[in-house]
Amino acid sequence: MKELITGILAHVDAGKTTLSESLLYTAGNLRKLGRVDNGDAFLDSDSLEKKLGITIFSHEAQLQMPDMHLTLLDTPGHIDFASQTQQVLTALDYAILVIAASDGVTSYTKTLWHLLEKYQIPTFIFVNKMDMAGSDKGQSLSEIQKSLNQNCIDFSNEDDAFYENIAASDEKTLEKYLDTGSVSEDAIQNLISQRKVFPVYFGSALKLENIKQFLAGIQEWSLQPQYGSAFGARVFKISHDKKGQRLTWIKVAGGQLKAKSEILPDQKIDQLRNYNGEKFEIVPVAKRGQVVAATGLTSTYPGQGLGKEKDRIENSLRPVLTYKLNTLDNDINVCLEKLRILEDEDPSLHVTWSEHLQEIHVQIMGQVQLEILEQIMQERFDLHIQFEEGNILYAETITNKIEAVGHFEPLRHYAEVHLLLEPGQPGSGLQFENKCSLEVLTKNWQHQIMTALQAKEHLGVLISAPITDMKITLIGGRGSNVHTVGGDFRQAAWRAVRQGLMELRAQNSLKLLEPWYDFRLEIPQDQVGRAMNDIQKMGGQFETPQTINDQAVLTGSAPVEQMRDYATSVRTYTHGQGNLECVVKGYFDCHNAQTIISNKNYDPESDLENTPNSVFCSHGAGHTVVWQDVPQAAQFPYQYPL
Repeated sequence: MKELITGILAHVDAGKTTLSESLLYTAGNLRKLGRVDNGDAFLDSDSLEKKLGITIFSHEAQLQMPDMHLTLLDTPGHIDFASQTQQVLTALDYAILVIAASDGVTSYTKTLWHLLEKYQIPTFIFVNKMDMAGSDKGQSLSEIQKSLNQNCIDFSNEDDAFYENIAASDEKTLEKYLDTGSVSEDAIQNLISQRKVFPVYFGSALKLENIKQFLAGIQEWSLQPQYGSAFGARVFKISHDKKGQRLTWIKVAGGQLKAKSEILPDQKIDQLRNYNGEKFEIVPVAKRGQVVAATGLTSTYPGQGLGKEKDRIENSLRPVLTYKLNTLDNDINVCLEKLRILEDEDPSLHVTWSEHLQEIHVQIMGQVQLEILEQIMQERFDLHIQFEEGNILYAETITNKIEAVGHFEPLRHYAEVHLLLEPGQPGSGLQFENKCSLEVLTKNWQHQIMTALQAKEHLGVLISAPITDMKITLIGGRGSNVHTVGGDFRQAAWRAVRQGLMELRAQNSLKLLEPWYDFRLEIPQDQVGRAMNDIQKMGGQFETPQTINDQAVLTGSAPVEQMRDYATSVRTYTHGQGNLECVVKGYFDCHNAQTIISNKNYDPESDLENTPNSVFCSHGAGHTVVWQDVPQAAQFPYQYPL
């Protein structure tokens, strides 16, 4: 029997949960067809989801057919919860991407498509809501091929054109097709699994139109994944059950996982649960290719590799807003404790505590996530709280390369680190490399430095925003067999990064970045002029307006700082007929950098926790050397060709 782990992804209101419901019902796994708007959908089991009519958390269901078993992972559809969707991708064999015919390919659909491409997940596409007036199969397919991939092929009609389109997706397949006039089933399955072909089906999940055909297509055109015998697994989600018990969701990618086994030091699995909606059965062992929720593990995290699997922690969807918590007379320590639980479930939440200010701040994706967060705190923990107006999360980067040095030599300590700081590609984050010879530093010392560099969030020296799009290379250093102790290289490495940044600031080779949105604005035709004028004032860009279903559609990009409250304005001036969808595009040059830098008035030399200065020893005592004098004091013996 074919066994697959399949995730269902879509933009909000595309009908993703309704499709999940229809698949389960059509396969005979549900006796009654539930509805999201009725609050009785099988996979929207959380009380908040029932109340709001949207998917907030990822859920699991088991779809059993005579010749196929699907583990369905339903994911949130709103961009504010996209980090949970990204976590689930690491567990998938295949994905189902749902597109509403009425909405077409939205900005968030493109974001999901790029994530599927990044994780190389074979994808089936279901175009939903074909029963709605104005839906056109040919138009939908054309838009999908233009916006996503030209090899998104209609699998609902297997005629001569179908096989020609399949063959055209791959050079070797095309050669065989020209010789034989056919394409084998095995060849098509392989092309799909290699992401060279993407099957497209059309129907209505609500009215069960073409659901049987879609299920049959998944069964016919998918391949059973092959796994090794050596144990390997990946954590893709953390949650808590209704009793507050911590659950670690694991995809077994090789061998088997047994209950009561100790897969991490001093951490033993108590139970292995196989979930189907809210219900679960306890199983003694999970075999390769299965998903289970384990209890008893306390320090696991999404993306963690177990056994032969390595960690894969790549969250390209970063929060861009920060808000301060108003406890409303609740105990601030209790609030912090409960927020830490939610951060454990969703690491992108980023809860920070300021001891000096006695304040809690959270970093989030958008306003919807903030509203849901307040409601979760109320429903799960009986804590009525509010969040106050937040700020934009800026970033900093460098525009030139520099050789940097850090030295840490209080009495009876000694470490020196030389780094090369280089600009990275936009969106690359922080990259690390080691090009230091073993003749210069021992393997153990090099490991200490590389570990220290990757253990810290490095802050810039313009406004103390996180550094991004930069490569840090270890090129040299010094240690002492007598005086170097644990932590010395950590101090030297961190000081080296800051020293290099200060050098670059003096050269005017730093710049401030701000997050931008990709937006899709749908408004009445008579409001187009108003909208275009608004976007221009924001410093945004847009393409020529299009008309879809008597509405004008503007697509483009703009700074988050300018557009984050614009949805409210749209609802007001369109009298509720307009709709704004925003997806974080990435970080780009800040449009008002000097104003932000001036207002922040950050002094990096006074930031003692992130000092750019070094410590040297002379006459039996340690003394501080300011950053600009460090290279000369260290005599810079490992100069690297810049």
